[in-house]
Amino acid sequence: MIAYEVQGDGPAVVFLHGIGGHRGNWADQLGCFSRHYRAVAWDARGYGDSDDYDGPCRFEDFSDDLAGLLDHLDVERAHLVGLSMGGRILMDFAVRHAGRVRSLVVAGSFPSFGSALTPEQQQEYMRLRREPLQRGLSFAQLAPQLVASLVGPQASARVRERMAASIAKLRPDAYLKTLEATLHFDRTATLGEIEAPTLLMYGQFDSLVTPEAGRQVQQAMRHAEYRVVEGVGHLINLEAPDVFNALVLDFLARHGDDRQGA
Repeated sequence: MIAYEVQGDGPAVVFLHGIGGHRGNWADQLGCFSRHYRAVAWDARGYGDSDDYDGPCRFEDFSDDLAGLLDHLDVERAHLVGLSMGGRILMDFAVRHAGRVRSLVVAGSFPSFGSALTPEQQQEYMRLRREPLQRGLSFAQLAPQLVASLVGPQASARVRERMAASIAKLRPDAYLKTLEATLHFDRTATLGEIEAPTLLMYGQFDSLVTPEAGRQVQQAMRHAEYRVVEGVGHLINLEAPDVFNALVLDFLARHGDDRQGA
């Protein structure tokens, strides 16, 4: 079962959270977008209130889950918004399910994380995240350090607390499986196949997916606009919700929004 929340009516806009998140991370977006759209946020498999799953994590399965959710909602084509892991899911979905996409917003995401690291660096990346959990530390204990690595220097205490609470709800097995899949995820070769209008958005102080990395994504996508949001880190929609919402609403008004159907 995939858990989700829906607010409003109109053309569908679906929000996909990052690796440390759940659908509640989009609260500032659902309330805003529901004035004009059918705003939907999901919990990816293994996250939030969605079911766990057997076997390894595969981004193709995330994509198929998204197609299934659209079917369940009786939505043929949707505007799709993804942060970080959510953006990577959309890089896969937009090629494998191209007919279901009205437009894409990809925030803080890059198509190939692992290919930028040597095998030794990949092992170290996983070790640093796996070992604290194997030693028995909880996500609540790990949250402050993880949040500090994600947010920009101007992030408020409220934003830090919200993300820490989100991380505290993670499940170790699903989190580690997703990390492993992320490390080996690579859709660089198929970015040029994406025909949907796309907005790429990156945070000025994002050290995980830098604005420079975002430029490389734009160069591979013929229909992509590129924006840098000043003063924020990786969690753009949480750190600067008003700016994030304004950029996305303007983009939707200009691309693929015929105001007809779902």
